[in-house]
Amino acid sequence: MDLNLSQYLQATAVIDYHHPKVAAFVQKRSEGAQTPRQQAVKLYYAVRDEIRYDPYSIDLSVEGLRASTTLQARRGWCVPKAALLAACCRSLGIPAKLGYADVRNHLSTARMRESMKTDVFLWHGYTTILLDGKWVKATPAFNIELCQRFQLKPLEFDGTCDSIYHPFDLLGNRHMEYLRDRGEFADIPIERISADFLHAYGSPQQLGAFDFQKDVEQEKPSAG
Repeated sequence: MDLNLSQYLQATAVIDYHHPKVAAFVQKRSEGAQTPRQQAVKLYYAVRDEIRYDPYSIDLSVEGLRASTTLQARRGWCVPKAALLAACCRSLGIPAKLGYADVRNHLSTARMRESMKTDVFLWHGYTTILLDGKWVKATPAFNIELCQRFQLKPLEFDGTCDSIYHPFDLLGNRHMEYLRDRGEFADIPIERISADFLHAYGSPQQLGAFDFQKDVEQEKPSAG
């Protein structure tokens, strides 16, 4: 095994794919898949839709970002959801990286806009998976119910093409704009993310006292 590639197969304190619940999740959700690409696709949809997207649940500790923590909570924001998908892939011997980018996100709640004072989300997380000799990006953040509520195009993934956010929603409104590529890593760069979040947002963890799902239900998508 290439030493450079082996780092994308290792378990870490965050990518704890040896945890019994992660192992059981992978076994059940990849059942029936015959190839690594089929396995990765099945796991992508499992993480996307079974783990509810919740940007109020930001916890930048090792424990808060662990794949097993996200799986047990059944909710998480983009960074731990991407780490969970990477853990699932690595557990099956499929190399996976963690990628990050700064984005302008036009999907947010009134509480998020008030708390963050910006629509720029630093260190948006996704997973890059090595399949059939090619690295492909997968973004499992927004679950299908959230997409339907905000009239977004759900991100599909077939293991052959990059799955990244659409610039517009189904109504023609701006949805997501990629501003800066932060690179790809073998593990979550927690210290760098924490420092940038503190400088940009103060303490986004204060949103944890509120219910994202309830706030989502109060938002009304608009056309034009």
